[in-house]
Amino acid sequence: MDQSPTAPFQVAALYRFCRLDRYQDLRGPLARFCCAQGVKGTLLLAPEGINGTVAGTAEAIRLLIAELESHAELAGIEVKYSAAAEMPFHRMKVRLKREIVTMGVDGIDPLASAGTYVEPQDWNALIADPDTIVVDTRNDYEVELGTFSGAVDPGTRSFRAFPQWLEANRERLAGRKVAMFCTGGIRCEKATALARQSGLDQVYHLRGGILKYLETVPAEQSLWQGECFVFDERVSLKHGLEGGDTELCRACRMPVTAEARKSPHYRLGISCERCVAERSDEDRHRYAERQRQVELAAARGRKSPIGR
Repeated sequence: MDQSPTAPFQVAALYRFCRLDRYQDLRGPLARFCCAQGVKGTLLLAPEGINGTVAGTAEAIRLLIAELESHAELAGIEVKYSAAAEMPFHRMKVRLKREIVTMGVDGIDPLASAGTYVEPQDWNALIADPDTIVVDTRNDYEVELGTFSGAVDPGTRSFRAFPQWLEANRERLAGRKVAMFCTGGIRCEKATALARQSGLDQVYHLRGGILKYLETVPAEQSLWQGECFVFDERVSLKHGLEGGDTELCRACRMPVTAEARKSPHYRLGISCERCVAERSDEDRHRYAERQRQVELAAARGRKSPIGR
């Protein structure tokens, strides 16, 4: 990964499913540790484990991972590293949740019933098999930016809708190899657990998710098409985990491609094709003033007011 002066921040997307009975006790110490090291981003703690994406200097991230690994329950945490030229988060948040990735179905246990891991270098062979159904477990707006060739798009707006899609398509998937994937591995790991507990037995998921695939599989061998949406200010990544061409609409927080920015409804910081009909003139007036403040802060060499 690029550790040059042009990319001074290291980004760590991490998760671990585990029995974390004392998750509430970890919130304060982890928040203080991150703030002391200048780390920003979000960590989610729940009885089923930890999930999050954070950024800081390489040394700060190294110390944070070491701190997490010092807790017996979190040892062996799954981490994907990438780089950012600017800090991609505005603040540090450590939140307590019922689930580290919200599916809304009780009794799903990835520790006991997750599907079979497939390494990135073996993924192409699996999804090229005509007996394999490839399922993208991400949200519809993520799939729009990019996905694997031939993958099924469940068309879900949130991960909470995935169980309903799975139940409606279970007969279609039965008896086939089902290969699931997501951004960093956490959603597809939980989705495969649901699939197996619902009776499907040939279920697989991409270890490390799309991020690990884009990092390790050469572009000339890749079956990935497009860009991968990430939930930070970089917005999207391409092969080699290089920054993509997608931007974020500040009105609806949805990704806007270079092509979509040609729409007459796209106004920087104010509106895009997706949300222009959903916002009022009063909303757009507020967004315009906010954008003016952003541009004014940039001209004066100050931090953006967004996210404060």
